[in-house]
Amino acid sequence: MKRRPVVAETGMSSLHDDPACLAVTPRERLVREVYDRVDAAAGRELARLRREEGIVPSCQRGCCNCCGQHIQTNLAEAHALGQYLKRSFSPQRIMELRERTRQWLAWHGALRKAHPPADRAGAAPLSGYEPCCPLLVDRACSAYPVRPVICRTHYVSSHPSACRPSHDDRPVEQAPVALTSILRATQPFSQLLRTHIESAGLDFSRSILLLPHWLAVEMGWEFGMDP
Repeated sequence: MKRRPVVAETGMSSLHDDPACLAVTPRERLVREVYDRVDAAAGRELARLRREEGIVPSCQRGCCNCCGQHIQTNLAEAHALGQYLKRSFSPQRIMELRERTRQWLAWHGALRKAHPPADRAGAAPLSGYEPCCPLLVDRACSAYPVRPVICRTHYVSSHPSACRPSHDDRPVEQAPVALTSILRATQPFSQLLRTHIESAGLDFSRSILLLPHWLAVEMGWEFGMDP
């Protein structure tokens, strides 16, 4: 059976419609407000860490190891992401994103079907494909203004190479040192998304999927869910 996400108030418009005519939905507005508050709280905590503890994150533009990890997002964030893509991406960029998403889902589907887990390293049938978030282009996020909370709050003080991709099963030499105080500082604001989803009578846990799955659902691509 295929798992179907809980979807409500998507406000999805056909991609044949004029993207500029896409109205900002109440859900999208809420997500934007939450992102602003999360970013502000993260900024304050980063400043405190630098000032009081001398801790500076090693994360910087072009460091995209974490983009190879499994990125989870919920239906509210996915809706805001889909709206942004429909407004901001040209048909060509959407077509390229569609193909990257299809590749990721094909790889992930093959990975899930590999048994036992020890066989998973050879499970992906896509020659030369390096699994990463479909939004990653030239080592940078192509939808940075609407990246999920999980991306906005992921900071480490360790070397970027310690942030290993989810598919990398090699023994870990150095675990990443996450700046967990940023998660604590931003949690009250990210919690607003859960409250919003549950206030609509929806199951928050069922609304969480890996980002490429939600991408396909929000964009109306037929390969959105793996078996």
